[in-house]
Formats: sequence, C-alpha cells, structure tokens
Amino acid sequence: MAKHAPQSPLWRRLVVRASNLPRIALPVLNCGSGGAVCWITDVNSRCACRHARLLSVLVFATATADAWLGDLNAQGRLDARYSVTLAGLPVGRGSWTIDVGNDQYSSTADGATAGLMRIFTSGRGHSTVRGTISASQPPSSNYASSIYTDTKYDEVRMVISAGVVKEFSAEPPNTPNPTRVPLTDTHRRGVSDPMTASMVRVSGTGDTVVPQACQRTLSIFDGRMRYDLQLGFKRFETVNSEEGYQGPVVVCAVHFRPLAGHVPERYALRYLMDTRDMELWLAPIAGTRIVVPYRISIPTPVGVGVMEATQFIAMPHAGKTTAKTQ
Repeated sequence: MAKHAPQSPLWRRLVVRASNLPRIALPVLNCGSGGAVCWITDVNSRCACRHARLLSVLVFATATADAWLGDLNAQGRLDARYSVTLAGLPVGRGSWTIDVGNDQYSSTADGATAGLMRIFTSGRGHSTVRGTISASQPPSSNYASSIYTDTKYDEVRMVISAGVVKEFSAEPPNTPNPTRVPLTDTHRRGVSDPMTASMVRVSGTGDTVVPQACQRTLSIFDGRMRYDLQLGFKRFETVNSEEGYQGPVVVCAVHFRPLAGHVPERYALRYLMDTRDMELWLAPIAGTRIVVPYRISIPTPVGVGVMEATQFIAMPHAGKTTAKTQ
C-alpha cells in the first residue's frame, strides 16, 4: 500500500504554496522531468512533488524562427547531471542528455526525489522530445512527460509543428475551477514545448556566452498552461563542474508571466509572478550555437531552490573540429 506524505502543518503549507506553479521549463527537474525536482515547476500538475517543479522551471523555450537560424550543420551532444536543493537541503537529482544533429535533435531527462524529500514522498519523472530543425521556421517536436509519486501521476504528450500545437493530452485533466483562464487556439500558436525551450540558440558566428543569449522572451505551452518567460542579461559568472565544463556562463534574470490555463488567485502563482530574483545560468554545448541551463535559482517562501549541474560534459560530434567543452 502506498504511503501518504506526513500531514504536518509545515508540510501542508509547503504543498499549498508550492502547488499550481507552471511547468516552467527545465526538462531535467520539472515534475514532468524529474520527480521530486518538483520543488519548483508546475503550476497545474496534481503530483505532490509537481509543485516542486518550479525549480526545474527554467528550462526555457525559443519562440521565434530567428532562434534557430544560422549554421544548421552544427552538431554536438550534452551529458549532464544535476542536483536540486531547497534552503540548502537536498531534495532531488536528475540527468539530462541532448543530441543535436544536422537537421534534427533529441533530448531525454530523468529525475527522482532525494534526501529530505524522501521523508515526505517518493517520485520519479521522465521526459523526452524529438524534433526537426529548419532554417525557415521554428522547430517541430514530439514531446512526452510522465511523473509518478506514491499516490499521484502526471502525464503530458504534445505534437508541435512549426510552433503550432497540433495534438496534446494531459492526464489527469486540470481540476475544474470557474476562475481558471481558458486556453484558446491562439494560445497554442507560436510556442515551444518545455524541453525544446531549454535549448536556447544564439545567432551569429562568434561566442555563444554573450548578453544576447538573455535578450528574448520565451513563449511556452506545457500541455496545461501557456506562459512567457521574459529573460534579461544580468552578469557573467565562471563555473567549475565536478566533471566536464569549466568556464564562463551568462546569467539571465527571469520574469514569469502566465497567459492562460492558470488560476490567477492562487498564492504560489502570484508569488512567482512577483518574484524578481529568479536566475538562469546558461552554458554552451560544444559544436553548436546552443546554450542550456547550468544552474537555476528561484526564491520560495521557505528558502531558495537551486538546480545546478554537477556534471556537464558537452562535445561536438565526430568529424567536427570544435574542441570538447570542459
């Protein structure tokens, strides 16, 4: 028989406040991509951990064709591992692989609860996406995400063609609420799925760790909710992962703006909208012009949630002359 999470006053406050956060994008640790990593990223998912997904939140989306224009022959691969903490305490871990080919890409993310989170609930998540790249239009993708805890599950599937959602399903469906902002066909156009969203392409031919990586608004549909992530350049940092990449990253400020599929009066959602201290650190995938999340930090009512890479091995495919990123 499945065990239920302890119902202490503190735990109830954490669940209530963290719940109903948007599946704000990072493929690796959003409830949809990584179980307990839920601590910071899904506004409408029902899994207990789901709302911890907010942290994963930041895997972001490129919403315009320009984001993918340029050298489509660039090819590379990323093999990354992440840890997730809340107020300094371990709550989750995840893995993320990305493979960028000549005209297509694929990505897989897995995650699970860890440390203190296991006292309250256990959960695992898995997300995948496969897509095609074109110089004349945004990527097309097939996206699937599943998250399971002791007592809940959350599954989302989508087919997006050139930025338009052609098919999607979300189980279980959103809880009926008369104040929920309805989704329309308009909200499912000009968008990206959460995992494709995590791969930000920098135009041009020079360095990819530049302020321009942050100068964009990401339009995301996660199967339940439509929202924008408005990025802005903040600063540069230098990182030293335990294995793999050591070098500069560009730090983006992040502002969350929900558009549809949400319940406006929910505390967690309003808290996220008002937060001005969220940060996304982007690091390069060697052999490509793509930068992806290395670190994400999000203030919460109970402390700062952080997802950070412990391993970040990025390299070009065989035959490319670009050096391995390390």
